[in-house]
Amino acid sequence: MSDTLKAELLAVALEAAERAGALLKDGRPADLGVASTKTSPIDVVTEMDIAAEKLITTFLAERRPQDGLLGEEGTSSEGTSGVRWVIDPVDGTVNYLYGLPAWAVSIAAEIDGEAVVGVVTAPVRGETYRAVRGEGAFLGDRRLRCRPAAPFAQALLGTGFGYLTDRRAAQGEVLRALLPEVRDIRRSGSAAIDLCDVACGRLDAYYERGLNPWDHAAGALIAREAGALTGGRPGEPASGELTVAAPPGLFEPLQERLEALGAWHD
Repeated sequence: MSDTLKAELLAVALEAAERAGALLKDGRPADLGVASTKTSPIDVVTEMDIAAEKLITTFLAERRPQDGLLGEEGTSSEGTSGVRWVIDPVDGTVNYLYGLPAWAVSIAAEIDGEAVVGVVTAPVRGETYRAVRGEGAFLGDRRLRCRPAAPFAQALLGTGFGYLTDRRAAQGEVLRALLPEVRDIRRSGSAAIDLCDVACGRLDAYYERGLNPWDHAAGALIAREAGALTGGRPGEPASGELTVAAPPGLFEPLQERLEALGAWHD
């Protein structure tokens, strides 16, 4: 990937995320409600999710018309350039619906299925995280580094829960087993933000079952470029079964413990 292409993809991702973030933050109606549901009655989509994805995809089609697109709210096209954009217009929709601050716009550019550019903007935080493969991760002008590996018993973990009843019950059992073994566990409601929090040292590690590509494509790249390892089950990449992010030395025991607890299945 040439330096020119890297710079172009990053600039496009930053502008698209900024525009969508402004729309979501400034245009949120006071009477915002649920427009539709997906996997269950509590897995919601708002009219603003749809509007933000349309804004992003329209912008990308204007700036990079040959690229492919994959969006959470249904956008899907192959493209001919070898670049595919993976978009989550509102990561943390339930937070957004309730007026909680932990939501973000997540945009990644992939080449040959691998993320090469990632941008996560959290408008209520006033923070935009970015990474280019091989060039590090940044929050504004500050280069990010994840925390050195904490002892397992002193690790602060982030996680999340799915929306299907059986999955939530299984995730609760994993949580019940892990909680006495670590410092504590946090649940923000946004996978993209959790991954960025690993990157900037606000969490020691993060794990979750049931993520889709748009949930982790940008955030996982940012975490890796900040020094974290990312993956799924032992020897496998992050997937819908399991996503794990942590610095070397903590990643391995966490991944092993999650495997033993069956965190990869319901």
